[in-house]
Amino acid sequence: MKTDYDTFAGAYARANESNLLNAYYARPAMLALAGDVQSRRILDAGCGAGPLSEGLREKGATVTGIDSSPAMIELAQRKLGADADLHVADLSEPLPFDDDLFDGVVASLVLHYLQDWHAPLTELRRVLRPGGRLTLSVPHPSAYLVNYPTRDYFAVTQYSETFTFGDEEATLTYWHRPLHAMTDAFTEAGFRISVVSEPPYATNVPRELLPPDLGDRSAFVCFLFFVLEA
Repeated sequence: MKTDYDTFAGAYARANESNLLNAYYARPAMLALAGDVQSRRILDAGCGAGPLSEGLREKGATVTGIDSSPAMIELAQRKLGADADLHVADLSEPLPFDDDLFDGVVASLVLHYLQDWHAPLTELRRVLRPGGRLTLSVPHPSAYLVNYPTRDYFAVTQYSETFTFGDEEATLTYWHRPLHAMTDAFTEAGFRISVVSEPPYATNVPRELLPPDLGDRSAFVCFLFFVLEA
């Protein structure tokens, strides 16, 4: 089973603009970890409707975006403008780019949709110049252990969860993999792990968006972030 974002692209994009996990957690963390992108050519792999691409452009990057959903690419074109460099492309297949083309790649919350990581990571390594960085985020594997305590944490396992985006309900299907399977895949594809991050949420998050039982804590377990060097 594969998540078909074309069927709920608009609702997802609207929620992504202002919700806690995307707008005030994953996106600011990705932008911070991407570092100085001024005048750098960056590939946004799994760009969705373009909010991360927009943030990278505001920091001075030249951004190319890819997504497997034509509906998402259409929304990104509207957000970023007709001259934005956007392509419908599937990370599980060869990418339509030359070797060593990009200074950096960002892949925010996309790899967990794929069962096989070797081919996508090898392609991302191919299109990165030597010394380039891949910044990525995935669901924190320990969250799977907490949410599904009777399942085998160490097995690469497909699972689905249902979410409400505005007035639309959608089922997203993922692949869980344990932490060691992630890091093995990174190194086997030719990357060196530079940063492993469990960042706090943004300081400007509206208080009403935070879980009521969070108390004074400035962070929670949800996603895991990596910076990899080619």
